[in-house]
Order: sequence, then structure tokens, then C-alpha cells
Amino acid sequence: MTSVKQDDQKVIKIGCASGFWGDTNTAAFQLVHLSDIDYLVFDYLSEITMSIMAKAMMTDPNHGYALDFVSRVMAPLINKIAEKKIKVISNAGGVNPLACRDALQKIIDEKGLDLKVAVVLGDDVLPKHAELLKQNVQEMFNGDALPHHVASSNAYLGAIAIRDALDLGADIVITGRVVDSAVVLAPLLHEYKWSLDDYDKLAQGSLAGHVIECGAQCTGGNFTDWRLVQGFDNMGFPIVEVSADASFIVTKPQGTGGLVSTATVAEQIVYEIGNPQAYLLPDVTADFSQVHLEQIGEDRVKVTGATGRAPTQQYKVSATYADGYRVLVSFLIAGREAPEKAQTIADAILNKCERVLALRSVPPFSEKSVEILGIESTYGSHTRVKDSREVVVKIAVKHMFKEACMFFASEIAQASTGMAPALAGIVGGRPKASAVVKLFSFLIDKDQIKVEVDFAGQRYPVQISTGQKAQEITLHPIGEVAIYQGDEIEVPLIEVAHARSGDKGNHSNIGVIARKAEYLPWIRAALTEANVADYMQHVLDPEKSKVIRYELPAMNALNFMLENALGGGGIASLRIDPQGKAFAQQLLDMPVKVPAQLLEK
Repeated sequence: MTSVKQDDQKVIKIGCASGFWGDTNTAAFQLVHLSDIDYLVFDYLSEITMSIMAKAMMTDPNHGYALDFVSRVMAPLINKIAEKKIKVISNAGGVNPLACRDALQKIIDEKGLDLKVAVVLGDDVLPKHAELLKQNVQEMFNGDALPHHVASSNAYLGAIAIRDALDLGADIVITGRVVDSAVVLAPLLHEYKWSLDDYDKLAQGSLAGHVIECGAQCTGGNFTDWRLVQGFDNMGFPIVEVSADASFIVTKPQGTGGLVSTATVAEQIVYEIGNPQAYLLPDVTADFSQVHLEQIGEDRVKVTGATGRAPTQQYKVSATYADGYRVLVSFLIAGREAPEKAQTIADAILNKCERVLALRSVPPFSEKSVEILGIESTYGSHTRVKDSREVVVKIAVKHMFKEACMFFASEIAQASTGMAPALAGIVGGRPKASAVVKLFSFLIDKDQIKVEVDFAGQRYPVQISTGQKAQEITLHPIGEVAIYQGDEIEVPLIEVAHARSGDKGNHSNIGVIARKAEYLPWIRAALTEANVADYMQHVLDPEKSKVIRYELPAMNALNFMLENALGGGGIASLRIDPQGKAFAQQLLDMPVKVPAQLLEK
């Protein structure tokens, strides 16, 4: 009985020091020195990152991982981490986790420390590629066939292998591709010995990971009401304090900038999700739709209410492959009639290049994009700027031949002397062609993947349940929808809601959270699927796109999934906003009708 009581009072504190590869290296220093965390976790990997790392490993077999994790983050902090007995979990291993381990081990040995490093292996599906080609594998979103040649192919593993590594006695765990939330769920499984079929706890632990995996995005970064946030120059990175019952508190180190409120946390919960009732993870199918948030102190938000069901029988795999080349150029046009000059120059350059390519029997560009920045072109027909005396023209093209892209790049300079006046300079100098890396996502049965932990010179197999068949989920019914009486006033959505947008491959989501529960029926009335599709039609593919609306009743929120809205997404997109980061800001300008007396309250 005593141990149960102690477990009830135990709190595990986990800090996240990285939301992506390239995030500030100061976050780890802050969390190690200014807090009393038990675990320090890092999330480095995106689909683009995996392809960059795969390319680096081809050049040097000792590369292929996040080099700065070892040299700039761990090396200066390793003594303090050892002294404070902080355990570290990071997916910095990328496509070469053993090389990452070796580089880190060298530093540990040089400093004479006794820290044990484990590596999670098994996510790399590249050796199975020939076998997969025979299995009629299809892209999970568009049904395309698996490409014959891929640069990287990695399954999103879960938390069980990391838990096993901690159970074996590891102080530091390096992984390749895992789901972002696994680095947080794993230490909770290790510390609290949660059963792997206690799905509500697994869902809550995964939600804790989802909230902090993007670093400062839950502590005031990217927040709609950004003026409320103080100290952007010293943003506090997030800490979750998780209890044995899986409830958790989101906070940050004292004395740091940022803001932890129910609104900042809510925005992060709706970030990059699809159906909130079926957030599919390797360890659990999580339901975030009934999550409850409570402000329990300054910069302290308590989170409860996530529930779970059994995970599915499959892992998601992200493969990347080369698909031709791209080149992007930006230049400044100043003076009178700048937007018209910009469009004329852009059209002339593209027309000339394609005419010359045709004379050489070379096909035209496979994709072209012209965006004129400074006249709100990212807003489509909702622009409010009719004229501007200063614009930046961004032209991007894609072609199967690198030479065609280089020819386009060489033709920009002539516009400065031979076209409309006041091309004032090419931003960033003469452009260079780069390879287009495309994402191919597919599903693979869990029993096809052999997951292992490499620890102390031995390989330990990891036992993972094969999961269950995906179950049909009954979506929440549409909540109350306001009926217009004719006396409403029109306000922009931002007056009655917060919003946050993100990307999933070529899809984007926009989560919308009502500022007050009584606003939600009016938001529902205005933001129908059809109305949002119409408002955001400038980003949607007219043939392949649709908008789906989901309910999150306990958070007074809606989530909109905009399918095929990113022009290919990630590094494959030619757009200025390939990840839909600004979509929420655009939607917040959408008009909503609300009774005047409701706003006065």
C-alpha cells in the first residue's frame, strides 16, 4: 500500500528543448539550469529533415543525424545533466542513430562520465524496399504506387522501445524516427509502469507529448493574442508535470518569457491534428475531443480528459524520393504601379524561358508559381491592398532537368535592364537549383518491423502488440448552430476565437477555439465546411481538395481539415507558405455574425 501512496504523490517533470532541427540551442541550457526536470526530451525530425539527413549520410557514412545535438547541445551540458541525474531522450539519431550514439559516447568518455546510452533501432524500412515494391504498396492519401527509388523510408515507431531502453538502465536514449509524442510517453511508461492496455493513460501521456513537442508553441509562440506575450527574446520552453493518474500541468521555467494559459495550450492541442477523436499513434488511438483545460496558477495549466482505444495494426511510414529540380528567385520592384510591373516581368521571364526550351525540344516547366508579396497575394481574393509602391516578386519553377532550372535562374538578371523599370535587386543573390524531395506516406503491418534496443554491446528485441483493426468511429454530432435573427453585427473571427494552423503532408488543418462557449454556435453558423472552402479557395486544389469540420466539445473548438491545400507540401511546394502556417491568420479575418449584446457581455 505504501508504494501506491508514494506513486500517487510522485510527479515526473519532462522538459522539451527542441521542436524541430534548427530550433534554438539555448532551450536545453535554460531547462537544465533553471528547472528541476527529471527528463529532457528533443524532437528534431520532420519528413524534410529525414531526406536531408539521408543525403548527408550518402556523402559521409558518419553523418545522417542531428550533429548539433551532440556538439552544441549535449557537449556543453553533459556534466550538469549527469550531476542533476537528468535523463535524456532524443530522436536526433535521424537516419544514423548508431553514429549519433558513437559521437555522444566519445564526449561522455572524454569527460570521464558514467552515462549509459541506448539506441532504438528498427524504423529504417529502406532495406525492405525491394520487397515492398512487390506488395503493391500505395500512397495513403492519393493511391500512387511506391516509387522505385527512395532516399529514405522510415516507420514512425512508438514509445515501447524507449521504455524498454530506460528499463534496461539507459541514461540517454537515441532514436531514429518515432512519433513526436513517444519521447514523453516512454518515460511515463517507465516510471509509472502503466499497463500497455490502459489506453486512457496512454492517450493522456501522448497528449502531454503532443503539447510540448513543438517547443515554445505552447508557451506563447505563434499565439493569436501575441501582444499578451512578454519576453520573446527569452522564451520559456515547456515543462509537463505528469502525475500517476496521467493528469498533467503545463508550465515553463520561472523568470523566462512567454505565457502558459488555457488559450496557448488549447492552440497547441489543435495544431496539426486531423480527426480529434482518432489521433492515430503506434501505442494508442487517442481521442482529444473531450480534453479539459484549467488555469491553476500563473503559467500553470492543468490538462485532463484525453481518452484512448487500442492502436491499429499498422505503422505509418514516410518515404522521400527525388522528383526533379526547383529554383526560386525573389526580387524587389519599387515605385509607381509596382504590382503591375511585377506581374508583367514575371510573365515575360517565364514566357521567354519556355519559348527557348521549346526551341531546344525541352518540355516546359512542370510547375510554376508567381507570388507578389506586399499586396496580400497570400489572401487570394480577400486582399485589401489595391496598390503598393514596393513589392517583392517571388517566382519558382520546377523541371525534371536541372539545366532547365539553371537557364531560368540565368535569365532573371536581364529583367533589371531590359524590362519594366525599378527592379531594385535580387533578394539573396543569383538563385541556385536544388533537388525536389517529395514525401510518400504509406502503412505497413507492425509484424513486418523488427524493433530492437542496442544497449551495452547487446541487442534486445522489443515485444510490440500487433494492435487491432481500425474501428469505425461515430463522430460527435454537430453542436448548437445559431439561427440568424437579422439584428446581428459582423465582426472578424478573431473577435470571438483563437486559431492555429499547421501541416500534414499536403493537407493543412486550422483549429478554431471560441473565446467564450456562447460564441461557438455563431462560429458554427458562419464557419460551415462550404463557407470555409469558399473563403480559403485560393489555397485549395479545385479538383482534389475538400474541407472537413470536426468538433472538440469540451474545448469549445472546431478543427478544419483542408485536404490538398499546400501545393504539394513541405519542400515539394513552390509556395511562400508550404506548411499553411499563415492559414489560421487568414481565417481569423473571416466575417462572423454575432448579436451585439453577446459581444458587450
